[in-house]
Amino acid sequence: MPGPVLHAGAVATCPHGGPLNIVASSARVMVSNMPVAVLTDQGLVAGCAFTVPPTKPQPCVTTRWIAGATRVTSNGVPLLINPHVAICQSAEQIPGGPPIITGSQTRVFAT
Repeated sequence: MPGPVLHAGAVATCPHGGPLNIVASSARVMVSNMPVAVLTDQGLVAGCAFTVPPTKPQPCVTTRWIAGATRVTSNGVPLLINPHVAICQSAEQIPGGPPIITGSQTRVFAT
């Protein structure tokens, strides 16, 4: 499914509202003057308030990207596109849900 290419400046949150920062590992390919995000890049979450009953904090701290573009790569690694296939996880690798992308570039699409 085609979608806009995600980049390091994309506005994203974990499902609980914690801001997600995509850390792009390579600046070889740029969109909107920002490096594109690829499947191996980290997604770091700060400020998630998720807790598991009764009161054990399990905030999202990372994002695991599961799938990227099938036809477009940067240095042989698939680009991330929106809609994405990913899951936010706590430090104990407990899944918290998919990240929410609310803003990214809209000029470059990939499949």
